[in-house]
Amino acid sequence: MNDKDIHPIMKELTKVTKSMPMPVVTEIKLITNRDAYKILISTMLSLRTKDPTTRDASMRLFEKAGSAKEMIKLTEEEIAKLIYPVGFYNVKAKNILEVSHMIIDDYNGEVPDEIDELLKLKGVGRKVANLVVTEAFDKDGICVDTHVHRISNRFGYVHTKTPEETEFALREKLPKEYWRVYNDTLVVYGQNLCKPISPLCSECTVSQYCDYFKNKK
Repeated sequence: MNDKDIHPIMKELTKVTKSMPMPVVTEIKLITNRDAYKILISTMLSLRTKDPTTRDASMRLFEKAGSAKEMIKLTEEEIAKLIYPVGFYNVKAKNILEVSHMIIDDYNGEVPDEIDELLKLKGVGRKVANLVVTEAFDKDGICVDTHVHRISNRFGYVHTKTPEETEFALREKLPKEYWRVYNDTLVVYGQNLCKPISPLCSECTVSQYCDYFKNKK
């Protein structure tokens, strides 16, 4: 694809994805009125986990502990039981407890709003940090998960090997107007149409721009 094609692509994908289920962290942002702590925790839970499982686990956990101060009253085992069966639930329970202590001890009980500070939290990588700054604080960030990495490369917009490489490539070329919405849009499209295996190219309304589609003809 040509770099300028990103504008018609984003216009079309924004329209198409409106009728599709929103990503779980976006849903939790709306449910919790942009509660930064709950967005952070649900984003941590979402790693290697399907959205419905993440949603249910988040709601169970937040019924018991909706803040860092409440979370540190729970044991690691109690947290693990509440978030089961998310992927790596024992590791995530340990990280959630440690992150909650760090937020209280190092950040006066407030989730930091800068990527570099978020990256200091246990279990928080670039994907989580970028999603938190965009969803919780409405600040510029480019969250790259497997969907964003895959689709950006399928289009031919970037040519990268890892999600982190994709993030930095997008920071160089993706127009700022799309930074906060790029993740949501491509995640939804990737879950429903541009799937990892057997993408539904015949139903795709931006296939005319896509290098993957052109090359498989």
